Amino acid sequence: MIKKILFGFLSLLIFFVLIVFLANYTINNATKDKTFTSTKIIPKNKVGIILGTAKKLTNGLPNSYYTYRIKAAVALFNADKIEFVLVSGDNGSIYYNEPNTIKKDLIIAGIPEEKIFLDFAGFRTLDSMVRAKHIFGLESATIISQEFHNDRAIYIAQKKGLNAIGFNAKDVSATKGLKVNLREYFARVKVFIDLLTNKQPKFYGEKIEII
Repeated sequence: MIKKILFGFLSLLIFFVLIVFLANYTINNATKDKTFTSTKIIPKNKVGIILGTAKKLTNGLPNSYYTYRIKAAVALFNADKIEFVLVSGDNGSIYYNEPNTIKKDLIIAGIPEEKIFLDFAGFRTLDSMVRAKHIFGLESATIISQEFHNDRAIYIAQKKGLNAIGFNAKDVSATKGLKVNLREYFARVKVFIDLLTNKQPKFYGEKIEII
């Protein structure tokens, strides 16, 4: 009996590892050469989409993922590789508002307020990509996040009819980013579940034109 249980457990584990590997491989292969680290060679797009994250960690310390995304968006804007910034993030409560927080820091960094648009319903990467196309009317965009996140976002965008490239914000060290990197493997598997089930954004709403 114990041998059967162990065999069943190992079989499930191997199956799960295989699924994770295939999801990873598929996304990485489909988004090859779609992300950039230099403002000199990245193609220009009208709009850059900065994907939201918390400004601070649960322990109160600054979140490096957040800081580096702000810097990346500013670098793109100053290099004239984007004209507008669409901030897409979670606005789950009156105490937590990623888009407004990011907007304030972008303005402090020198991006004019009128060049910044907010998507308050970017609860997930899928929501951000679908809403960028259907609510904000984008046909193409530059996604601004860390490379691992950009790859996943670009893959979703491709499947949802949005032509996207990515500008890679500086990544966090392997030790500091271990939890996020592990979570990314599960998120990539979830991408295919969402596509198979035709998962839709939590909200759509009125169309907003970026001009």
